[in-house]
Amino acid sequence: MDFTNSVQYHYDQFPPKNLDYRKIVNSLLKATDALARYDQMLKNMHNSEILLAPLRNQEAVISSRMEGTISTMDEILKFEADSENDSEEANKVRSEVFETILYQRALLNAQRAMKEGYPLSQHLIKTLHQQLLSFGRGAQKSPGKYKIEQNYLADKIKQKVLFTPISPEKLNDGLENLFTYINESSEPILIKTALMHLEFEALHPFQDGNGRIGRMLITLLLWSSGAISEPHFYVSGYMEENKDEYIDTMREVSKNNNWESWCIFFLTAIEKQAIKNLEIAEKIKSLYEEMKPIFSDSLSSKWSVNALDYIFTYPIFRNNRFTSRSGIPGPTAARFTRILLDKELLRTLEESSGRRPALYAFEPLLKLVRV
Repeated sequence: MDFTNSVQYHYDQFPPKNLDYRKIVNSLLKATDALARYDQMLKNMHNSEILLAPLRNQEAVISSRMEGTISTMDEILKFEADSENDSEEANKVRSEVFETILYQRALLNAQRAMKEGYPLSQHLIKTLHQQLLSFGRGAQKSPGKYKIEQNYLADKIKQKVLFTPISPEKLNDGLENLFTYINESSEPILIKTALMHLEFEALHPFQDGNGRIGRMLITLLLWSSGAISEPHFYVSGYMEENKDEYIDTMREVSKNNNWESWCIFFLTAIEKQAIKNLEIAEKIKSLYEEMKPIFSDSLSSKWSVNALDYIFTYPIFRNNRFTSRSGIPGPTAARFTRILLDKELLRTLEESSGRRPALYAFEPLLKLVRV
């Protein structure tokens, strides 16, 4: 490996002493406004979990893809449709698909833990990490444990080390400093989140999985601080589209103490992603409202909204799951499936075979959220 242009961690420089707000205030206002408009839409939704669960799947796919784990939304949803027995199903699918599933589940478990009162803490991120790396390639990389050897960020193709994170000997001090900042800083939440994310990535506390954990922390900090009312804001899409700038701007902090440029990049990511997320969420909401009378007219039943909610939550599903878990009486659910297929609202992905039930997809929603 070539260390010629490797940037070293910024010892004793976090948090920055004199952040120049004149340079970043315009970006801060734009990001704050965009995030507030997105959050207002969340508040107006009757059930944001049903309508925005697809965004969490989308985040899992993109954030994992940034680390070289390639899977598709359809693969993730098909796995969930089949996941009666996770260990059995995990052996049938590509390991990359299951690794992405673990990202989604770790994030969901963290959100549940924080709803129950657990703080954003070192214990929580180690638990997150343990869940994230519990299967596949990451299982050999000390899940839930901090690094004990120096790690590096490298361009593997060019065989060049880009960044040398904090040394293992200084890691505990760095993490304590970071969580003191998170808990005690009075800076605007978007600035705090920007600096938190940068510092976590620069510490690079784990042997593997740091990027994915660091991006989860963005959502969790914004939500736990009240900047968003529900934990449904994900920024990996923008960061993947601008990956080189993302990495270079982070390196600039350690190289030239340029915290303002990082803040501007991060705030722009929040602004642009909030606008994009709002567009996707509004399309999902519009589709839901469009489908409500169609399902009602087609199914002619008091259970039509139950069917709609189930299909929006699980846009790829096995027929037996729908009949047993939708809350709709079994014979009625079976009749619904036939009607929705006849109306071409559902598409058959796999015909029933022996004891294996048919697999269906709700294509109108999938078209909105595929990445």
